Amino acid sequence: MKIIISPAKSLNFEDKVQTSINSKPFFNDDAIKINNELKKESIESLCNLMGISPKLGELNWNRNQDFKNNSNQSKQAIFAFNGDVYDGIDINTIEERKHKLVNDVIRILSGLYGILSPFDHIKPYRLEMGTKFSVNGSKNLYDFWASKVTNQLKSELDKDEIILNLASNEYFSVLNSKEISNKIISPQFKDFKNGTLKIISFYAKKARGLMSRFIIDNDVKSANEILSFNYGGYSYSEKDTTDELKPVFIR
Repeated sequence: MKIIISPAKSLNFEDKVQTSINSKPFFNDDAIKINNELKKESIESLCNLMGISPKLGELNWNRNQDFKNNSNQSKQAIFAFNGDVYDGIDINTIEERKHKLVNDVIRILSGLYGILSPFDHIKPYRLEMGTKFSVNGSKNLYDFWASKVTNQLKSELDKDEIILNLASNEYFSVLNSKEISNKIISPQFKDFKNGTLKIISFYAKKARGLMSRFIIDNDVKSANEILSFNYGGYSYSEKDTTDELKPVFIR
């Protein structure tokens, strides 16, 4: 099984990491290419491009300028990203003996790095996949990454291996799904609000992380085993599922 997740905007490069697994991003050279273009953008331009505050614009301008020289400040992606999905995974409470499984199973899509294994070392950055940014004549980041990321994922998949899509639409859309013959399962997480079942973004993000953790904890490999997911109070609802590739979990 390959679990596909999104990165996080918030980063944590301060806390120390307890693991012996270290790797280099497969598309590190492409990340440097993109950074070379990003470095040309002013603080004001970054603010407009990414819809961020001047303070964040300045922070990320400095990150862009220091990217190649900042060899000391790098960290494994699964520890560096700090958001709702990663709260759900809670890597710091996963025993080190399971880190290899984590590294084999999870893949993180990224606007800067394309696709990451969890223990790939990354540097501080901010570049969402949906950012309208052209690199080397590409129309945008989707255009730049689509073939590269799709082909890399395909090369890592066994014939009957399941893809568990726990990424946002913004990120998963970079994959040319029609070129992937493996079964893709995209769970839906719904909560009751005012008596109605709805996908509530905050809870759904956390649930994606919890399901990733469930897969790791139980070494899940089959579609049927996924339906046993019960972390965070969620349970599979056959009644609310109309497509077996989009199983609904409710609480």
